[in-house]
Amino acid sequence: MESNHGLLFLGGCKLRCWWSCFDFDLSGREISSPIDDSSSLFRLQHLRQLNLALNQFMTAFPTIFDKLENLRYLNLSEAGFTGQIPIEISRLTRLVTLDLSIDTLFGTPLKLEKPNLKTLVQNLTKLRFLYLDGVNISATGNEWCQALSPLTELQVLSMSDCYLSGPIHSSLSRLRSLSVIRLDRNNLSGLIPQFFTKFPNLTCLSLSSVNFSGPIPSFSSSINLRELILALNQLNGTIHSTDWTGFSKLEIIGLGNNKLSGTISPTLLGISSLRTLSLSHNQFNGSIGDFHGKASSLINTLDLSNNMLQGQFPMFVFELHGLTSLNLSSNNFSGLIPVSAFQNLRNMSALGLSYNRWSIDATTTNISSLSFPTLAELDLASCNLTEFPDLARLNLFQNFLVGFERPLKNITSSLEILDLHGNQLQGEIPILSNAAYLDYSNNNFNSVLPAQIGDSLQYAFFFSLSNNNIQGSIPESICNSKCLEVLDLSNNSLSGPIPQCLFQISRSLWVLNLRRSNLSGIISDTFSKSCRLQTLNLNQNRLEGKVPKSLVNCKMVKLLDIGNNHINDSFPCHLKNIATLRVLVLRSNKFNGHIDCSGNNSGWPMLHILDLASNNFSGKLHLTCLRTLDAMQSNPDKNQSELQYLQFEALGVYVIVK
Repeated sequence: MESNHGLLFLGGCKLRCWWSCFDFDLSGREISSPIDDSSSLFRLQHLRQLNLALNQFMTAFPTIFDKLENLRYLNLSEAGFTGQIPIEISRLTRLVTLDLSIDTLFGTPLKLEKPNLKTLVQNLTKLRFLYLDGVNISATGNEWCQALSPLTELQVLSMSDCYLSGPIHSSLSRLRSLSVIRLDRNNLSGLIPQFFTKFPNLTCLSLSSVNFSGPIPSFSSSINLRELILALNQLNGTIHSTDWTGFSKLEIIGLGNNKLSGTISPTLLGISSLRTLSLSHNQFNGSIGDFHGKASSLINTLDLSNNMLQGQFPMFVFELHGLTSLNLSSNNFSGLIPVSAFQNLRNMSALGLSYNRWSIDATTTNISSLSFPTLAELDLASCNLTEFPDLARLNLFQNFLVGFERPLKNITSSLEILDLHGNQLQGEIPILSNAAYLDYSNNNFNSVLPAQIGDSLQYAFFFSLSNNNIQGSIPESICNSKCLEVLDLSNNSLSGPIPQCLFQISRSLWVLNLRRSNLSGIISDTFSKSCRLQTLNLNQNRLEGKVPKSLVNCKMVKLLDIGNNHINDSFPCHLKNIATLRVLVLRSNKFNGHIDCSGNNSGWPMLHILDLASNNFSGKLHLTCLRTLDAMQSNPDKNQSELQYLQFEALGVYVIVK
């Protein structure tokens, strides 16, 4: 990033911004040019708001953010910065909003170690909005709660997926200004703190998958509550009707995947503002057939699946004309349901009625005259239904289908999502020209890939034929599938080379899995400079040649597996320029020579698995090479590294300790 006469150049973007500007927003530009301490951005010392979210800088965190001492708002979420969050952030004492959150699935790794959370926030006493989702904090309940307790003006605390442990310490009760609390997917354990129910401004409490146990406390005094999400825990006990009176703003209740029992109170469904209610995968019993006129007319999502509810079909749902998703599967309901009754639910997009003891009667009306204009997902397993309408999504996985006969052929023209994995299908592969998602994995297909398959997958982002017996080569036309993000042809009986163009379209592909497919030839050195691959698995083929240099263009790769081939090359030091690598498998090839990348100062800070077994490496392996593999060390403070995953069997090298 350079400057010239009041112009700011960043990642190919030319922006007019005099050095006195106050707000700077480059969010969502997908900028991939690196930004470092020399960038002229840090000369904008009058900045009050800086937003670099949703970019691809793919570089270590700059360390001179403290130059922007007037910042009130700093948003670096999903910016592509990696590694340790620098201490300089802690010197921005005017900050009101700090967002360093990342997507743990696709984002680049960030951690708060040195400095830790306490050091980062101890001077940020004006913070009102704090987002650290996905940042590896690794702190106990006592540590992280006490670190946050001085931030008495904090209104939003969002720290999901932060490797926090519990139980939650009472010091967090000082944050009485909190309106939003999101701590999902941590290991908090213990009981839900009673003091959460005393926060007067609480509007959102999201604590899913945190290993809480015990009963749900009464939130009847939290009259401003809009969202209560406590799913995927070990909560037990009953839900008392008195706990749900007085709410006028509560819209979302998510209590699924717990151990709750007893009956479902009409008071719960009768919350006037309620839009979404999920009680699935619990132990609720009894009947809900007498709720006529008692349920909120605003409900659009109702999920009561996987409980022990019984009785006749709850006809009150037909009064909920705004209902878009209904799931009553896997209960003990019984009786006969006239399919014509569903025609009143014109907004229905997902309907699940499987695995009960009822039947759906389609004989009392002409089913072809029924209109379900938005119905996209239908789950009617074990419902004795003989006909169904046009769908955009059809899920029939793990049945015993062996071929395509009517009525399936009549509906395929409208399908956008088709999941048929885990059946016994054989013969020709059905390719649907309008489909976005096709999963035919784990079947018995034994034909060849159609020559023009790519031309028929113009809209597909997911295509899987893994675990079949597909013959022949991969057609060049596959590269015409410009929207493909996931291509999985693994575990088949293919032959011939991998089309060169397949690596060129890596700018759209995220996952390419050709494992165990009997492919031969070389790995073409044609990886696009805008490569977006995160998973490349070519294990157990007959590939030869060298590791292509252009692989370094794939700066987001997390898994690279080229094991069990015939690659003949020296150790691929150039791969050390891919900082995101977590798994690297080179085993059982013909790699040779010394393992020495002393001329390459880059590293693999996130590498967890390195498999070099059964090659022809020789010479000395200095222990200093291993000490740079930070993510493998269970305790980096120890002098002697304790590597968690490292295979060197049959390498023929000597480890030198210095």
